[in-house]
Amino acid sequence: MGKKEKNDNKVVARNKTVWHDYEIYDRFEAGIELLGTEIKSIRAGGISLKEGYVRVKDAEIWLFDTRVAPYSHTSHTMGHDPFRPRKLLLHRREIDSISGRVQRKGLTIMPLQVYIKNNRAKIEIGLARSKKNYDKKQDIINREAQRDVGREIKRSLRDS
Repeated sequence: MGKKEKNDNKVVARNKTVWHDYEIYDRFEAGIELLGTEIKSIRAGGISLKEGYVRVKDAEIWLFDTRVAPYSHTSHTMGHDPFRPRKLLLHRREIDSISGRVQRKGLTIMPLQVYIKNNRAKIEIGLARSKKNYDKKQDIINREAQRDVGREIKRSLRDS
């Protein structure tokens, strides 16, 4: 199931590949416009952000290609399209800021995680730029160096 964060937000889904492929510059919290049983499905962990992306369309922000599984305890006639576009709920000035930065600086908007906050589904989106291959390699080298340092510290504490 999900893991609780420090402020009691229950994280339902994370987009782990974003952190490897993109450099995140800024983050925003947005609500998600959902249909009937979609919130029940999200609370049960039936959402996948793996191939999802966010676009600005007609001065609104939309989430595309994110799969919300149909809720298992409902009839098939009440179901919804799992891959339908979902409108994200933000303040007008946030939308203007995001769309301006995307147009001027060539950034992309990526979904980072979905969580439940005060019984409402929220999504964290980030303004990101794609990493080059050499940046990804450098990140891996730095991570391995940090692990080696951690192991050495742990070993020296254990031996003393």
